[in-house]
Amino acid sequence: MQKTFVPKNPGTNRKWFLVDAAGKPLGRLAVNIANTLRGKDRPTFSPAIDQGDFVIVINAEKVLLTGRKLEQKDYQRYSGFRGGLKHFTAAAMLEQHPDRVIMQAVWRMLPNNKIARKMMTRIKVFRGDKHPHEAQKPVPAAY
Repeated sequence: MQKTFVPKNPGTNRKWFLVDAAGKPLGRLAVNIANTLRGKDRPTFSPAIDQGDFVIVINAEKVLLTGRKLEQKDYQRYSGFRGGLKHFTAAAMLEQHPDRVIMQAVWRMLPNNKIARKMMTRIKVFRGDKHPHEAQKPVPAAY
């Protein structure tokens, strides 16, 4: 009789990957980051077990939005009060908070559950090419 293989949680044995977002399309970048956070690149992937890795994204302000998305794409934030709905274009978001553009794109590509909230703690997005995680010795990602 065959036994079902259940992968273990990697715990502290997670890898660190460095991603340069300069000139890469936002959607394709977010898919690859989400797959790394979930652990879908591992041969022992299981959707119920969080076995993904850490991802450091640099040059967030240089991410590429194709077509007319800079003017047409709309981001919203709601304060909870009447009249508290704020709208921002993608160009304004990239200028003020480029990290939020990438974080929101990755967040929407993860499953809607508790595991995804934990996965989002492992993504670090920075403006510019400097980051404070040199001690973890991140490996450049292949995408």
